[in-house]
Amino acid sequence: MAYSEATNVESESIQMNAAPRRPRILLAASGSVAAIKFGNLCHCFSEWAEVRAVATKPSLHFIDRASIPKDVILYTDEDEWSSWNKIGDSVLHIELRRWADIMVIAPLSANTLGKIAGGLCDNLLTCVVRAWDYEKPLFVAPAMNTFMWTNPFTERHLMSIDELGISLIPPVTKRLACGDYGNGAMAEPSLIYQTVRLFCESRNQSGDGRVG
Repeated sequence: MAYSEATNVESESIQMNAAPRRPRILLAASGSVAAIKFGNLCHCFSEWAEVRAVATKPSLHFIDRASIPKDVILYTDEDEWSSWNKIGDSVLHIELRRWADIMVIAPLSANTLGKIAGGLCDNLLTCVVRAWDYEKPLFVAPAMNTFMWTNPFTERHLMSIDELGISLIPPVTKRLACGDYGNGAMAEPSLIYQTVRLFCESRNQSGDGRVG
């Protein structure tokens, strides 16, 4: 009897100490001026989750690598190819898809939106999306000129990604980097972070699949 009680106490102690792991968030940036905020976005998520990052070649024109938290690994297209030498080696875009609980593309440029909607996968970011398991959440925060945002192609592309189950964090209206005023600016990093975190917490509370 004493042995049974001791075993139960040990079991309860193990369960209490086994805290759930932090969510794994894959952040990705495509080629928009809004990528200057990518470091800020990484910092927002790093306070709550494990973070890895993916950047397209055009986005690197705007990203200050020094602004990325030191514990966040930033992967580029070069890493996709340099990490593979022979059959049996890991494939980076598959490993990132397996690792992540959630993917967030912010900013999502008009060009990358079109690629995803058309199923193209010509860089690390779009390869991850093409290989994505859509049982897991994927959020996008577009950033583009107002006339690009209101272009008929954009509406078609948004409908296509919505059918995949991709969640949209809409752009906002403000003075854009090009000088125009209108809708198309990426939502602020803090809002993107809050949207994803609230989604995770509500999903966990409802028991509809646990993240972290």
